[in-house]
Amino acid sequence: MTEPMATQCCIAGGGPAGLMLGVLLARAGVRVRVLEKHKDFLRDFRGDTIHPSTMEVMAELGWLEEFLALPHEKVAELQAIFAGQRFRVADLSKLPVAAPFIAMMPQWDFLNFLARKGDCYSGFHVDMQTEAVDLVMENGTVRGLVVESPSGRQSIMADLVVAADGRGSVLRQKAGMQVEDEGAPMDVLWFRLAMEPGDPESSIGRIEPGHIFIKLNRGDYWQCAYVFAKGRIEAVRAAGLEAFRDKVSWLADIPLARAFAITSWEDVKLLNVKVDRLATWQRPGLLCIGDAAHAMSPIGGVGVNLAVQDAVATANLLWRPLKEGRLTDADLAAVERRRAWPTRMTQSMQLTIQKRMIAPSLAATDQAIKAPLPIRLMQRFPVLRRLPARLIGMGFRPEHVAKPIAAGDGSMAGRP
Repeated sequence: MTEPMATQCCIAGGGPAGLMLGVLLARAGVRVRVLEKHKDFLRDFRGDTIHPSTMEVMAELGWLEEFLALPHEKVAELQAIFAGQRFRVADLSKLPVAAPFIAMMPQWDFLNFLARKGDCYSGFHVDMQTEAVDLVMENGTVRGLVVESPSGRQSIMADLVVAADGRGSVLRQKAGMQVEDEGAPMDVLWFRLAMEPGDPESSIGRIEPGHIFIKLNRGDYWQCAYVFAKGRIEAVRAAGLEAFRDKVSWLADIPLARAFAITSWEDVKLLNVKVDRLATWQRPGLLCIGDAAHAMSPIGGVGVNLAVQDAVATANLLWRPLKEGRLTDADLAAVERRRAWPTRMTQSMQLTIQKRMIAPSLAATDQAIKAPLPIRLMQRFPVLRRLPARLIGMGFRPEHVAKPIAAGDGSMAGRP
């Protein structure tokens, strides 16, 4: 093992939570290393919905115009089809924010954008192809990480270790942290279909007896999700690719010939849906955020944005004690207190939808399925569509960048 490195904050995971936190801390003058186990950010079927809450953060940092210059599609209204009948369920255009819409953007573009912003600060470093594999412990306190990279195994010592390494977090497992599993009735198959002239532009969800299907407009293709009962993946595959294409043709409302773009099961990626959260997000010297602290259902596409909110709150609360070398367990507990409530509320909303709409729809066998009463009321009273728009677009507790971070700290040195 080579000689250990040292930094003030070491973040495991170069996803939205890890990179956003790294950039904000570096902006405030904290020395940060972000570890990403892959060689780049180019991975398919990650959360690609950037919500107004995240773009408000970009606006507060003065980055929104540059961010929206990246390729993206705007979604200002969410619609759903129940047994052939179309419903409008959320109108984001009325939100009092700088960007009142969802931006459909490849996550790798979002992450590369954050990494470029981080490179403006001398204290910011991203170590690619570097995986955190263990914790460095001393008298019950986390003092750093053991990492593996192309140059071998090494220790990185830090005043704070942040686990932002996803729903399968190695670090939370190494720390022996208790996971509370809330359960999910479904899994999802993700795949692409090409867009063709004459296709409608609206992203949409379709609910039929025994089937749920989602089409997201990605500009030159549809990102599609076929939702099915949890544990049924082998049955779906056993029915054969031809039967799957038939379902896709019907649910996506396209000619069967277009479904032949799915040439094999290799073109279809499985998302094992989880809804869970840690009983406690922190240990001395260690804090979990994002999916490492709480795995979200894909309902509402809120996972990326909740992770970003975690990062903003963490930076707001910890930048000063980290910079001044006086970080305490109470500071870490303050982050958990701040973010635990919106996490529980969001998951409660998702669990309610799973129980009252997703599970019954997947179990239904005839055409008796109806849109839930709240959705039917939204058609009579359009103003009601603003509530789901607020919850999906902004969340239960949107975070705002603290002024010292938003404006920059006079003592920090940026790179030219």
